[in-house]
Amino acid sequence: MTHQTKPQDQKRISQRKKIGDTVAAVTTANLTLGGKLVMASTAPKNGENQMTPEAFVYTELQISVPFADVPWQDLNDQIDNEPGFLNKTWFSGVGNNSVGGIYSFDSVEAAQHYCTTFFPAAAKAFGVAQTTRVFDAAVVSDASRDMGSPHFGAAPTQAPGAFVYTEVQINVPFEKAPWQARNPVLKQQKGLISKLWLSGLNTNTLGGVDAFDTVENARAFAVDDFPNTAAKLNAAFYTRVFDASIAEAASRGLHSPYYT
Repeated sequence: MTHQTKPQDQKRISQRKKIGDTVAAVTTANLTLGGKLVMASTAPKNGENQMTPEAFVYTELQISVPFADVPWQDLNDQIDNEPGFLNKTWFSGVGNNSVGGIYSFDSVEAAQHYCTTFFPAAAKAFGVAQTTRVFDAAVVSDASRDMGSPHFGAAPTQAPGAFVYTEVQINVPFEKAPWQARNPVLKQQKGLISKLWLSGLNTNTLGGVDAFDTVENARAFAVDDFPNTAAKLNAAFYTRVFDASIAEAASRGLHSPYYT
């Protein structure tokens, strides 16, 4: 039995070392890109992180890492020092162990800065491809408040068990989006706790981050329900399901509104 598990143990040790080296590389790269990590004294405090966001950022690394092996404590310290950062909810992909998250920033400019400096440096250090998206928070505030989004001050009713990220390849200014008709339908979705609407910066794509009570209900929404919605819009779409429970401690460490 020991002989059979040794290669696997060595692989995990090697992977942990690679991730640790990546954290160090990201630190060095980020200092080169702007020296933001030395600004610990100016990092936002917990209370300040509750201000209304002006932009959201979605990220995902094309990597497979069990979340237990992600050095989130070290990464949290770095992310918390990024200019304009308010909060982050960590994402861990169901079925593929991808790593990412949904972030709030106090300005669009700060969100763009993060997507063009820190996160690409992290992806390069890992040696993997990456996805980033920037969204205008102001235009979705009313629609998201109506869906109980904690990003806009709603008190969480329960800790989420899973998240679903959606994005539809369509160009619709959010003021013309049919969210008033869509929200009542979503409120009947089994297991849905809250929804954060998303509107793509410069693209007007429509999407959201939906918090569910269980992975099973989240998967049912992503696989069974949402494709029908996209079909009615005659549009291609993007869905991801994430396990919320395994990343809860990491998310709490970055002031995630889902756990306050």
